[in-house]
Amino acid sequence: MSPPRLTGALRSFSNVTRKEDFNEKFSDLKTKRLKKQELFAREGLTWQKIVHFCTDHQDKVKQHAVHQELKNLLYAAKQMVGTENGQEAIEHAAVFLLETFHNKDHVGTEETRAMKQMFGPFPSSVAEISRACVARLVDSLRDSPIDELIQSYCSRRKLQQGSSFGRNIAFSHECYMLDPLEELPRSGIQTQNMSLDFPNFLNNQQSSMAVVNEGEIFAIEKSLMNGTILRTEVEKYLNEGNMISSSPEGLCTSLLEMLASHKSNDELQNELFELLGPEGLEMISTLLKQRVVIVDSLQNIPPLSQPQSGHLQDFIQKVSDEVTRPTYGCQVTIHSEQERHLMKIFRREEKRDRKRGKGTDDVEFADAILNFDPKDMRAQREQALLTARHEPILGRERVYERIKYPNVYDGYADATKTSAFVGGARMLLPDGIRRDNTKMYEEVEIPPNEPMPIGFEEKPIYISELDEVGQLVFKGMKRLNRIQSLVFETAYNTNENLLICAPTGAGKTNIAMLTVLHEIRQHLQPGGVIKKDEFKIVYVAPMKALAAEMTNYFSKRLEPLGITVKELTGDMQLTKGEILRTQMLVTTPEKWDVVTRKSVGDIALSQIVRLLILDEVHLLHEDRGPVLESLVARTIRQVESTQSMIRILGLSATLPNYLDVATFLHVNPYIGLFFFDRRFRPVPLGQTFVGIKSTNKIQQIHDMEEVCYNKVVEQVKAGHQVMVFVHARNATVRTAMGLIEMAKNHGETCVFQPDQGPDYGQCEKQIHRSRNKQMKEMFPEGFGIHHAGMLRADRNLMESMFSRGYLKVLVCTATLAWGVNLPAHAVIIKGTQIYDAKRGTLVDLGILDVMQIFGRAGRPQFDKNGEGTIITTHDKLSHYLTLLTQQNPIESQFLDSLADNLNAEIALGTVTNVDEAVKWLSYTYLYVRMRANPLAYGINYRALQMDPSLELYRKELVVDSGRKLDKARMIRFEERTGYFASTDLGRTSSHFYIKYNTIETFNEHFNSQRTEADILGIVSKAEEFEQLKVRDEEMEELEQMLCNYCELPAAGGVENAYGKVNILLQTYISRGDVDSFSLISDLSYVAQNAARIVRALFEIALRKRWPTMTYRLLTLCKVIDKRLWGFAHPLRQFSNLSHIVLTRLEEKKLTVDRLKDMRKDEIGHMLHHVNIGSTVKQCVHQIPSITMEANVQPITRTVLRVRLVVTPDFRWSDQVHGSVGEPWWLWVEDPMNDHIYHSEYFLLQKKQVVIGEPQHIVFTIPIFEPLPSQYYIKGVSDRWLGAEAICIINFQNLILPERHPPHTELLDLQPLPVTSLGYREYESLYKFTHFNPIQTQIFHTLYHTDTNVLLGAPTGSGKTIAAELAMFRVFNKYPSSKVVYIAPLKALVRERIEDWKVRIEEKLGKKVTELTGDVTPDMRAIAQADLIVTTPEKWDGISRSWQNRSYVQKVAILIIDEIHLLGEDRGPVLEVIVSRTNFISSHTSKGVRIVGLSTALANARDLADWLGIIQVGLFNFRPSVRPVPLEVHIHGFPGQHYCPRMATMNKPAFQAICSHSPSKPVLIFVSSRRQTRLTALDLIAYLATEDNPKQWLHQDEREIEDIIATVRDSNLKLTLAFGIGMHHAGLHERDRKTVEELFVNCKIQDAEEYAELPVRHNEDQLNSQLAQQLPLKVDPHSYDSAHTKTHLLLQAHFSHAQLPCSDYSTDTKTVLDNAIRICQALLDAAANEGWLVTALSICNLVQMIVQGRWLHDSSILTLPHLEQQDLYLVRKWSNQTRRGSTGSSNGPIEGLPELIAACSGKESIFAAIVGHEFPSSHVTQMWDFLSHLPVLEVALSVKGWWEESRQQTERHVPAAGANPREARSWLDVHADQEYVLQVSLRRINRGQTRRKQDAKAQAPRFPKVKTEGWFLVVGEVDHKALLAVKRIGYVRNHSTVSVAFYSPEKTGKCIYTLYLMSDSYLGLDQQYDIHLNVIPASTEVAD
Repeated sequence: MSPPRLTGALRSFSNVTRKEDFNEKFSDLKTKRLKKQELFAREGLTWQKIVHFCTDHQDKVKQHAVHQELKNLLYAAKQMVGTENGQEAIEHAAVFLLETFHNKDHVGTEETRAMKQMFGPFPSSVAEISRACVARLVDSLRDSPIDELIQSYCSRRKLQQGSSFGRNIAFSHECYMLDPLEELPRSGIQTQNMSLDFPNFLNNQQSSMAVVNEGEIFAIEKSLMNGTILRTEVEKYLNEGNMISSSPEGLCTSLLEMLASHKSNDELQNELFELLGPEGLEMISTLLKQRVVIVDSLQNIPPLSQPQSGHLQDFIQKVSDEVTRPTYGCQVTIHSEQERHLMKIFRREEKRDRKRGKGTDDVEFADAILNFDPKDMRAQREQALLTARHEPILGRERVYERIKYPNVYDGYADATKTSAFVGGARMLLPDGIRRDNTKMYEEVEIPPNEPMPIGFEEKPIYISELDEVGQLVFKGMKRLNRIQSLVFETAYNTNENLLICAPTGAGKTNIAMLTVLHEIRQHLQPGGVIKKDEFKIVYVAPMKALAAEMTNYFSKRLEPLGITVKELTGDMQLTKGEILRTQMLVTTPEKWDVVTRKSVGDIALSQIVRLLILDEVHLLHEDRGPVLESLVARTIRQVESTQSMIRILGLSATLPNYLDVATFLHVNPYIGLFFFDRRFRPVPLGQTFVGIKSTNKIQQIHDMEEVCYNKVVEQVKAGHQVMVFVHARNATVRTAMGLIEMAKNHGETCVFQPDQGPDYGQCEKQIHRSRNKQMKEMFPEGFGIHHAGMLRADRNLMESMFSRGYLKVLVCTATLAWGVNLPAHAVIIKGTQIYDAKRGTLVDLGILDVMQIFGRAGRPQFDKNGEGTIITTHDKLSHYLTLLTQQNPIESQFLDSLADNLNAEIALGTVTNVDEAVKWLSYTYLYVRMRANPLAYGINYRALQMDPSLELYRKELVVDSGRKLDKARMIRFEERTGYFASTDLGRTSSHFYIKYNTIETFNEHFNSQRTEADILGIVSKAEEFEQLKVRDEEMEELEQMLCNYCELPAAGGVENAYGKVNILLQTYISRGDVDSFSLISDLSYVAQNAARIVRALFEIALRKRWPTMTYRLLTLCKVIDKRLWGFAHPLRQFSNLSHIVLTRLEEKKLTVDRLKDMRKDEIGHMLHHVNIGSTVKQCVHQIPSITMEANVQPITRTVLRVRLVVTPDFRWSDQVHGSVGEPWWLWVEDPMNDHIYHSEYFLLQKKQVVIGEPQHIVFTIPIFEPLPSQYYIKGVSDRWLGAEAICIINFQNLILPERHPPHTELLDLQPLPVTSLGYREYESLYKFTHFNPIQTQIFHTLYHTDTNVLLGAPTGSGKTIAAELAMFRVFNKYPSSKVVYIAPLKALVRERIEDWKVRIEEKLGKKVTELTGDVTPDMRAIAQADLIVTTPEKWDGISRSWQNRSYVQKVAILIIDEIHLLGEDRGPVLEVIVSRTNFISSHTSKGVRIVGLSTALANARDLADWLGIIQVGLFNFRPSVRPVPLEVHIHGFPGQHYCPRMATMNKPAFQAICSHSPSKPVLIFVSSRRQTRLTALDLIAYLATEDNPKQWLHQDEREIEDIIATVRDSNLKLTLAFGIGMHHAGLHERDRKTVEELFVNCKIQDAEEYAELPVRHNEDQLNSQLAQQLPLKVDPHSYDSAHTKTHLLLQAHFSHAQLPCSDYSTDTKTVLDNAIRICQALLDAAANEGWLVTALSICNLVQMIVQGRWLHDSSILTLPHLEQQDLYLVRKWSNQTRRGSTGSSNGPIEGLPELIAACSGKESIFAAIVGHEFPSSHVTQMWDFLSHLPVLEVALSVKGWWEESRQQTERHVPAAGANPREARSWLDVHADQEYVLQVSLRRINRGQTRRKQDAKAQAPRFPKVKTEGWFLVVGEVDHKALLAVKRIGYVRNHSTVSVAFYSPEKTGKCIYTLYLMSDSYLGLDQQYDIHLNVIPASTEVAD
């Protein structure tokens, strides 16, 4: 049997006996209440019984009539009590009405009074309707005795009401005996069993009468007679029928204990009344009067025989000392192990003594056993138990010495507490509380606290003492409040995580502001500029209303700093651009969870969060707690893994286990934990809790109204205003009217009427202008109402009237507490039941709402204290009392959603195996509480002791969840290895917040054949709607909704919950009207969730590649979003068209296509509305529309490349389409197989639509043979119904490539030795002795023939050696010819050059030359070269002028490496090279051998045919033919966006390294320079979590530190320390060499390579920000364009602007790398067109690019270290020189030529100009730059034919300074004749010797070496015509250049101009005019 409760409790928390797990639930108050309700349902009159009675034994006709009357009665009852109290209250009201009117023929005074008393004010019409309804019902049931039914139940209730409380309590005498207690003999006499039982006690006394003398007998008889008084009273009480389940003996025992206690008569009176009830009043009086006599008579019984008397005295003493010990506790004998052991010794000694015949003297015996007395030990034991009675019986915490934390002010922990039973639950309450217990209610009042005394060291923080940032933000405030001042130092000046626990209204928001300012100050530059793109702050608020309020608050406060604050919730979506431009986001837990879950485009967002503020952290114990746990765990793991700093601030109400929450938030309790109890509230709060005892719903409502009125009157009489909070909008009116009615009944209306101040009349007028009838009625009575359903103006009016004092009572809903700061002295919460659509039922008002409402109590300016009252039901009293006095520690709810949260982490990639999941759980609040309170989570203490970290238990949880998720196909869980892998289903579930059980439902019911009705049925069965129930009162309305609004069949009908969901969803789409309050709430909940669930189904269908279902679901998504059925006219999506117009459009069947073809006047005429035509026409053209055109190209016989051109065909309107773009879905479907082969999401940008720019989309799809007839490409708008397009791909005329011959088989040949080369020099180049199998097979063809060769083989097959074999053939047979080796990348060229410079140049003596964009040797070097290593573009440029370049004609072999790149972007260059080579061969009659090296190819034959390769030269080996076998693992990653997709790959890459190559070298190829850095840093983050973070570094740390010191790149310095290198073109060459050396020598394990520069994610925003800083404006719609980015990078290069990130620096290098080449091409194009101005501008642009300066900048600024602010030095020196000199040559120094002239080649003069502002080292560098600038002297002459000379002659051009009026200043030339301008250039270098390397231009801002050069441009300024242009190279000493030009056709004078333009320097250009006198053309022709 189960032990009694007390002993069970004692045993559970002591070491008296062994622990046992009791699984059975002990009866508690809730169970008793439920039983009472069941009893009432069984014995009382209920609505169900009435319905059953009325419909039984009736025929069908009568049943229908009766059923209708019952409905009418319920409806009348609903009007009486409203719907907000639930269906139970309505049914109780209906029963009451039936009881009241079943025998009445009119509504009399008595009935009206009864109804008013029960319901409060009610419409009289409803009373009459109710009576009539009851009369009809009774009349139709004449045959059934309904009167008798009602009377019988009423009489039974009266009978029950007369019975006393507790009469049914059964008391058991059975004991829970651990071990049978052996008797202890004393002096050889056996002792009798004693107990505290009253009858046993009396029996013991009576049985011992025989041995007592007469005097003793008299005394005993008298005592027993007095004791009989008790027995007599008890029997008399029980005989009256009270407490029928109790026995007289049991009751006597209880009463004896109570009477013998030390309590006063007053205290005892209350206890006895609780025990005996009102029926025992007489008995209580008697017992209290006779108390002393009864107790004394039992204690003063004379001693009997010696042994018994001693025991009796002991017993009596125990009765008096231990009166408070429960009876059943005394009936159990408890032994400790020690006692049992000693008793065994005692018995053993006793037996031994008996055998020896020793005496039995007590004293001797005692001495013999060393003074051991079991009785004393037991007494000590019992005393310990008595001491323990003051401790909580079920307290689990052991008593430790409490640690004092510096910032914890916890009055509750220190205060004395009183144990009390409130509402049947035991709790500890602070001293000083007042309790009131009446028949109607129980009331507990907690008085306001005294404020906390101000500490000695406390000092207020004044705003004037803050820095400038703080003063700006807190403008208008004088100082911080007390709590804020205490927290200030930690919040404002440290990075510590914080937990602030403080009462509502204590100013926690400003503490959040302090942390925000701290973060902003971290990013404040010295000039006061805030680096806004470096940080994000996230404020997580629990409710949308609070999020909006916080957004407004922070926006206003932070506006002076230019910080943008935006709300990001379900209601307020932000574009990616808006998020990037925002520094602070205010969001809800769910929204931020979704954002951080997805990692699609937002991963960068979560990574730059620097401060996370969590408001209302105490919500951890509510349903939304798991979301907070998930967020914090994710954030802290991110902090640890990325080693980034994210500060966490938790804001909370006061809670008991704040240390647990601090541990969870990783708060240091000695620094960051701040706990402020109620004493710190700005206005002390008195709290009153009232619990209504009645269980009858109607009686409850009535009692609540009465208590509420009494509380309101009490406050108003005291001169205070009151807010009464109710929980439904219509309840505000009902409550206010009820209070007014009660005031009238009590004659107290004058108490509430407002004092009529001076502006009262004006206020009254404002009220009367309102349309709100109830508001106008209540105002004169001093009452007001406020709820979200009122107009904004009316709400403002009510708030204003209340704040002015004209409303004494404001009845409102909780929205007032959240949204508006309107305090009152007293707030009353009337009722705590609120409808929650999420659970589909009435639930308890959340503690968050209660605290927010109580936070409105007390006006800081006027009140010394505030009053908060909560009126609830008795069973909830203890619940709210414990919550608001922090009795219960908050527990975790994470277990319930563990599977969903685990799935989210797996989908995100942060958890990939069981061990990581176990570690992840350790970051949750669940883990903290499992260790603190294991029993609550099903863990026994033994398990905790064995596994203190609960690792095994966590693993068990993870594995169970993993199995569930694997079963649902949301993940793949390999139990053997413990690895998790996410699936499409799991990712969709995570991204759309779909629950695990819902996915299981989808798996069961969802397939590709479902109809729209089926889909709605599946959605309705989702777990998200599981809690919604069908109520009887809703059935009728649901039936009407089903008939009126449901366009599709609703599976389940109105009877089932999922049918109800279906009906509500269809009603929502149809925009149907709903009346019932609960249905409105349910409808809103269903609509919110259904849209998300259908979106998830759409994603699932798309991933499963079901085209029909995908289209169906996408349409359904839009149907729900737009609330329009798919068959509705698309123009219904426009709100500016009236319902009449839309209906006519549908009647006339005017489709969108027809309307597009019609004129606006035609449309107006057809719609009978002339003016509407233009509006309709406008709307028609605004519906998104696209045209698609597809071009297909077979790549192989099974793969087709599709180039799709999507052109927008609609008009953009920001009001309709927004300002970003229109999203579309695109997929390719095979109609025959019902399969999607490709799908993607794309955005039509606004600018594309505005300018009609098409979007190009390229993708590949599979094709199968036999070819299908056609595929469809379908484009469907993501947002608009009726916006879609189809493009058909027809395969009838498709020509597939030929079937390719098989790969070349690798022959089983004997490996050739290197001696086969026949030359010792060649053999010495190789360290191996034999060629590999591939080289052996191709050796003969390459080395002994001149056949063109195509070698396709896998990487690592030795293709470079194959190329060398072909070279050796040329060196042997054609020694004077050249070899050209073309590699696709400059890096490969450099690699080959480094290798061949040693092996071929040094060892073979062959000249090797590099020819790339970086290195351009002079012509002599190229002409002498035997081997030219170049890139495709460079060789293309050179070979174009093959006629003029003899070395091109000497090429004997062209080796093209990576020739498979023909199919890529650079393919055309390779094609041109090969074609030109063949062309050169045909013209020179000298064959050029082509050798192509490639990977294995699919169509090698096609390529071979084009290259002119016969079968002998074609070697195309299989990919599997490798010298070293290769194992390939392919892992695909979803995700449309590049950056997040790459980020998700990093962890799997790390795991792959750990699995496949933990200690050997690894190469990781990524696709951009930036990604090398990101991947490397992520790998470091993952290494940081390992036991040995530097496991990949295989070199001594001191050595690697020395190497790192030589590295330039800061990121590379970091990664090398962990054994990870980076390698890309953006690195300095020496850094690249270092990485290569370390990797080749296995000193580092990882190297990162980059292949191609992509367009990066979110760079449009960075471009937008950069554009703001630059002078030339660009198209604001083109920030995502690569061309615009290039433009901006060039401007930034010229402006020396700071770039937004390091990637832009490497991108600038790439841009500059190609810029010169492009400019030269532009110059050629300009010359071809004859554009002089353009050509000169291009030359200037080249100078700007090389020097990194604007043209309009002073050219002096190109000197190193000299900036704009230093130019004054030159001007100052120039002015001083001019004033001190008489010569005219000393003009102002404006540019470099003047500065060069002024210095006259002397460094001393230059030092004098700038020396006093710059250090000598800088002066030396500047002079070095200046002195090496090219200064050229120019002489001009013209060669040509002059008739008078009759031969070619040369004439000097007249000097520039000649007088143009003189004839000798003009040079005669014949018209229309070719002449050659001879330009003689001589370099002037004063005092400088030229070195060979001086050919390099001085260009510190240009990334590569640049050789000095010049442009010669001849032009005619008048006509802006360019006549000739010529590039010339470096002028070392003297050079003469010839430029041919034609003289003008017309005779007369003409001026040509020669421009000498530097290609490297600004400011050194020269210009010469050539004066030509054009004479008639010569009649003779020159030879």
